[in-house]
Amino acid sequence: MRRKSDRFLFGIFFIFIFTGVSAGIPSAEPIRLKYANFLPAGTAPCVQMEKWKETVEQRSGGKLAVETFPLGAAPGVDTMNVFDQVSEGKIDIGCFTPSYMPDRFVITNAASLPLKIPNARVGSLVLWDFYKKYKPQTFAKVKVLGMFTTPTVNIMSAKPVRTIHDIEGLALRSAGGPAQILKAWGADVAEMPLSEAIEALEKGKVQGVFTSLDYMKDMNLAKYCRYVTMTDSVIFPCAVVMNLNRWNSLPPEIQKMIDEISTDHAEWTGNYVENHVKESLNWSKKTYQTEIIELSEAQKAKFEYLSTSLISEWVKNAKAKGFPASEIVMDLRNFIKIYSE
Repeated sequence: MRRKSDRFLFGIFFIFIFTGVSAGIPSAEPIRLKYANFLPAGTAPCVQMEKWKETVEQRSGGKLAVETFPLGAAPGVDTMNVFDQVSEGKIDIGCFTPSYMPDRFVITNAASLPLKIPNARVGSLVLWDFYKKYKPQTFAKVKVLGMFTTPTVNIMSAKPVRTIHDIEGLALRSAGGPAQILKAWGADVAEMPLSEAIEALEKGKVQGVFTSLDYMKDMNLAKYCRYVTMTDSVIFPCAVVMNLNRWNSLPPEIQKMIDEISTDHAEWTGNYVENHVKESLNWSKKTYQTEIIELSEAQKAKFEYLSTSLISEWVKNAKAKGFPASEIVMDLRNFIKIYSE
């Protein structure tokens, strides 16, 4: 009996020691990823970056740890050249806008044509489905984690714009497809990154900007632009990309999880920024007495008429470069219809 008892006690002791030691062994270190953004902290692209970080860290069960770097927060990293930095492996993940490189991202920038995308939710879902259908060769050297768009673009200016004549010769900042719309309207366009707009406004190089209204608050554009003219013209596309080698090094279950959240994340981002536009406008009116100008139906028609020709012009130029331009525009219109309904 004593031997059996001894064996029993030894077994209990062994289990106790084994589980105790196991509990003391630290779990495997999480996979650490660095994610940089082309805009400052607090702006919508950075808010979606933090939301994505939170989501993947939670769903990975602690296997992923993402360190985020808004514009200016990543030492030695040129966040204004995010795409190439990611492609070269200097950054693991990056958020950028293809609008700053219209000749390089021809297909993606078709989303910036005046096709009447009504809001950021629709735009984000349209852009993501559009990317998945065409998978432009420009993105071949990176893994695309997701896409989203800004809300519709409007005129923010130091002088009121109530008619098409008021915009003629007015110096406004924009980029990519929206910049071409300004040119069609007769504005004096200064193409530059949004991060440079404040300095340009302060120095009088421009008298306003053409972008989405969330930046009235997020970048304090309302301080310099006391008038907002609602044109709801187009959107800016944004993309989140990952270094391909880094992506291929991730465990398959992590890759699967990241792919699975992409559509929901695009929709979340679109909904967030649309709600934030309302907050931004209310803040601007309260803080700077911003005037919101609604164009008359006659003036809306004039603005729209001048910008519509950009679609056929884009189709002609894109066809000359070998792209299925007519099909691209048709698909965009169909996606817009589907998600708008």
